[in-house]
Amino acid sequence: MLEYELLLVLEQTEDMTRKKLAIIAGGKSPEHDVSLISAKNILDAVDTTKYECEIIGISKEGVWYFIPSNIFDGNIQIGSNEQHTALYIQPFCNPAFSNPSRGFEFHPDLVFPIAHGIMGEDGSLQGVLEHLNIPYVGPGVLGSAMGMDKDITKKLAALAGVKVTPSVTIRKNESYSEKAIVDQLGLPLFIKPVNMGSAVGVEKVNKIDEIKEALTNAFKWDNKVLIEKAIVGREVETAVLGNEIAEVTGVGEIIIENDFYTYENKYENDKAKVEIPARNMSEESIKLIQEMALKTYKAVELEGMSRIDFFYVNDHEIYLNEVNTLPGYTNISMYPKLWEERGLSFTNLISKLLQLAEARKHKF
Repeated sequence: MLEYELLLVLEQTEDMTRKKLAIIAGGKSPEHDVSLISAKNILDAVDTTKYECEIIGISKEGVWYFIPSNIFDGNIQIGSNEQHTALYIQPFCNPAFSNPSRGFEFHPDLVFPIAHGIMGEDGSLQGVLEHLNIPYVGPGVLGSAMGMDKDITKKLAALAGVKVTPSVTIRKNESYSEKAIVDQLGLPLFIKPVNMGSAVGVEKVNKIDEIKEALTNAFKWDNKVLIEKAIVGREVETAVLGNEIAEVTGVGEIIIENDFYTYENKYENDKAKVEIPARNMSEESIKLIQEMALKTYKAVELEGMSRIDFFYVNDHEIYLNEVNTLPGYTNISMYPKLWEERGLSFTNLISKLLQLAEARKHKF
């Protein structure tokens, strides 16, 4: 009996010292399902001696739910289980989340938002968390919004001296000339919704008469579309970690045979291969990519973490492709793999990100 009571006291002491962490996943974005996989992997990697972890799931309709961590998995349908508690959000209150009809209250010490795409990593969710006065992982409102917008990212990076892929930005209902676009950028072209991730809505066009249809499709996802010159080169990526002072990894490469890095190649088939470190790349080029990544990180006001992607043509021709402010944590995701190659385990990476979130606490 005494042994049982001692064990109970130890468990209660441990619970008192652990911080409450909420992972926010799901959302209204087309990347909803990818977000759930990322959340499950983060949940499994959290250091449970330091953090007591629960899930807040946002349904595809935008409703927020508390989901007990012991019933969460990457295939869950948010809101479909009676154990999923619909939440009221209470800005500047403690608790931040409640459901009075069920006698439920929840106030995390920290949040790891991993709702990818629009309404998740574009500053919207970050703004809600700042109203709730809760520290969170990743860039703030400004950095998230600018990093999500490929057009703004390229302009800021270019001002910082980073070479970017040549492009034209078109807004919905704005007049344009296919001939003028081709005269300026040539063919082939990539047409992308400005504020989408995971290659959602991206199309490659090889002929001038394909531009109109590709733009029409891209405008289904966003009101602003980026038309980029297709760069014939290697797709390489690096990972950045830190707030005011940031660290950068080595370089990894995405290898795709006879295709580009589509949503399907990322998540639904095995056409894309990840190679870390990238082979046959000079130390000078690796150093240049790292310098460009840090310049971009600073120019776009990023914090916490970001994956930064480039096109490598040769040692003298390297272009910024885009940034990902909340990179994925699926089994094939480059961000955690790049840090693992540097000797930082998945669990220690998550702990470091949470420490960086707490270091920004003075902002709240």
